Amino acid sequence: MLTYFSKVLYVLEGKRKGLVLLLFIFTLTSVLEALGIGLIGPFLSIAGNPESIHKISSLNWVYQQLKLQSTIQVVPILGIGIAAIFCLKSLLYFLSWAKIYQYSADLNQSLITKLLSAYLTVPYTFHLNRNTANLIKNILIETTTFTASCILPLLKAAVNLIVLLCLFLLLAKTDLLLLAMIMVILLPIFILFNLLGNKFKKWGKIKSESKQEMVRILNHGLGGLKETRVIGCESYFQEQMANKAQQFAQADSLFSTSQMLPRILIETALIVFIMLFISLSIIFLKQDMQEITGIMGVFAIASMRLIPAASQLFSSINQLRNSNYAVNMLYLDLKEISIQGVNQLAQLPADSSANSAVNSSKERAKTLTFSGSIELDRITYSYHNSPKLAVEDISLKIKKGQSIALIGKSGSGKTTLVDIILGLLEPNKGDILVDGKSIYNNLRSWQNMIGYIPQSIFLIDDTVERNIAFGVSDLAIDPVRMDKALQAAQLEELITQLPKGIKTEVGERGVRLSGGQRQRIGIARALYHEREILVLDEATSALDNETERLVSEAIKSLAGTKTLIIIAHRLSTVEHCDRVYLMEKGHVIQSGSYQEVVVSKMGA
Repeated sequence: MLTYFSKVLYVLEGKRKGLVLLLFIFTLTSVLEALGIGLIGPFLSIAGNPESIHKISSLNWVYQQLKLQSTIQVVPILGIGIAAIFCLKSLLYFLSWAKIYQYSADLNQSLITKLLSAYLTVPYTFHLNRNTANLIKNILIETTTFTASCILPLLKAAVNLIVLLCLFLLLAKTDLLLLAMIMVILLPIFILFNLLGNKFKKWGKIKSESKQEMVRILNHGLGGLKETRVIGCESYFQEQMANKAQQFAQADSLFSTSQMLPRILIETALIVFIMLFISLSIIFLKQDMQEITGIMGVFAIASMRLIPAASQLFSSINQLRNSNYAVNMLYLDLKEISIQGVNQLAQLPADSSANSAVNSSKERAKTLTFSGSIELDRITYSYHNSPKLAVEDISLKIKKGQSIALIGKSGSGKTTLVDIILGLLEPNKGDILVDGKSIYNNLRSWQNMIGYIPQSIFLIDDTVERNIAFGVSDLAIDPVRMDKALQAAQLEELITQLPKGIKTEVGERGVRLSGGQRQRIGIARALYHEREILVLDEATSALDNETERLVSEAIKSLAGTKTLIIIAHRLSTVEHCDRVYLMEKGHVIQSGSYQEVVVSKMGA
């Protein structure tokens, strides 16, 4: 359990102070409640025998100070005082729970933002082995589970534990033997739910994993709707969804049903015990009825509070066990992200100026400029847990305004090298220099120079304008830059044909546009953001010949004004490049002009 709480506190980093204030309010509320209940027994006794106030020094002092005419007058004063204590307790109770729900809601919002920020900024290698459905589930579902099934139950457990402790102290003072008998009755119930602990964890795991699978099935079925409809495999996804939904429903039903047991068992056990105790005490022990009335008045009213407090405590503990899987998911992801962030700094190239630059805030603050050349200096990289080097000892130089091509078979290391150039992967050895300065002095500044155009352009379900000005608010969109980007990407004719021009919705993933139109929007996006270096990763490989020609013309028109780095399988698309690099098994085995590398090789 200590390990569980340490994980919870880790996830709560930055939000822990609010818990201390809440616990203080709960303690005060519980003390007032116990005080009010504790006064009910004496109040009942005094109401039955007002003269007994002379035996209680504090009440006798009040009687004398107020100069009351009759002891019966103390009864309403005492009643009003007890009522005032309960009113104050109720007000604090309401305010404390309002604070709890506010804290939980703020925490949920904070966790969603924190987790999304972490996933967006974590080193790229984190995402290489992660499923998007799992990340979406963690952000939208596990954060809610954490607050609703971990933090709220944890706070409820703390509240009810404080209430129970105060009530037990009160009952111990009233009748220790009776309290001991009650605790003996509650012990088997506690043991029963402790034995069921692993069941609660198992049901929580099933619920979490089935939710993840449901998100994954939705992504696959709806994400590839065209293929799903054409192939006719709707029933396949429907059956998968029905299976996972049934798993979730069964686990959720079993857990929800089990949550009813604590109150039913505790309530039944206590009521039966109290009724039997009163009956047997009168018949066999011949106890004074007035004495029993005072004691049982306290126990009866205390039980009214003890029953829900004890049942809620058990339920909260069960919920904490049920949320164990969600806590582990959030903890492990945040921990791994934290570790990878540290490792990212530690693993910067050891033989470059990057290492010293990372330790210098002044160096990091410098903005990189590109006026001369980009130099890859002995770049070597291997993926985590892979014995093979993806790229090894690669050195090349790209002058400003130059167009270069990386060609080679699949698995030759082209994409890995480009990912390193993009700053997504950091080399194990070597460095990348821009005008003699390492890009690792300010990686963000380097990435601000690069426009990336992949084989499949990612388009949001929005207008052409917002897709081109990706990540820019409507008020900040520059119409002059937009017009220039449209012209350079040869999109002006398309815009005039669209029903709403640049305000036309493109549909999810650009479904209302052709492949070539999507690619040119990708080019326009890079140009709108005024990127000096364009990286085209198989940007035309999925296009037909005519569409490829149009996109290639748009790319060629940028030659000389932009620095182009092109990965291509179709060799015809790199004819215009100033230099071609042929890669094989992570090495550059030949470089030169298109004639020297491609034509001569084909001729040979």
